Amino acid sequence: MARARMGLDEVLKNLKVAAVPRAEEGVRAGLTTRSAYGVSIPTLRKLARAIGRNHLLAQRLWEIEIRETRLLAGMIADPDQVTVELMEKWLAAVADQELCDQTCMNLFEKTCLAYSKAVEWSSRPEEFVKRAGFVMMARLAMNGRQMVDAHFLAFLPLIEKEATDNRLAVRKALSWALRKIGKRNEYLNEQAIVVALRLKQMENQSARWIAGDALRELQGAAVLERLGSRGLVS
Repeated sequence: MARARMGLDEVLKNLKVAAVPRAEEGVRAGLTTRSAYGVSIPTLRKLARAIGRNHLLAQRLWEIEIRETRLLAGMIADPDQVTVELMEKWLAAVADQELCDQTCMNLFEKTCLAYSKAVEWSSRPEEFVKRAGFVMMARLAMNGRQMVDAHFLAFLPLIEKEATDNRLAVRKALSWALRKIGKRNEYLNEQAIVVALRLKQMENQSARWIAGDALRELQGAAVLERLGSRGLVS
């Protein structure tokens, strides 16, 4: 699909053409957004590449409360134009895991606010705001080439502090963040394992689940071989 300057009407037309009606029911079953066309993420990414960065169009798409328009908005918005107000407004409207994760990885993690928002959101009470904080930590651990160990060491106490949150969406994000930090290098692997071992000793079911999920990967042969570490023994 060649890149072209698309207006809102043309984008909506493209979404409707790409819709798979039989997929719509399944999409709705797993999400809480009001409606959905039934367009796959790869198809949305293809459309986003054709549109290119268009911050104004992204904001107009977000205001249409449809799964695909909001996912596409995060794909084409300009990270350099993202403000604190926009991040908070968009995140307040998120009510499912897919939109939370996609908006974080496609847009929020690319902004200059990514680190500070990861820290701030991790202690917020709202389910998908808190999840977003730990998703951002995971994504920064994966892609933050200019970041140093100290940035990620600062995340570990936040993960440990929130590990008793029993909500599934939060619990999975906590594990994801801990695992990605622990896979960044040998030293962070050791520190993440120390945290996981402490969580393993807690009475809380969520904390113990996070510990088990993280330790399986962080102490696994594949990770330890890649990092050149024998790890810590539980």
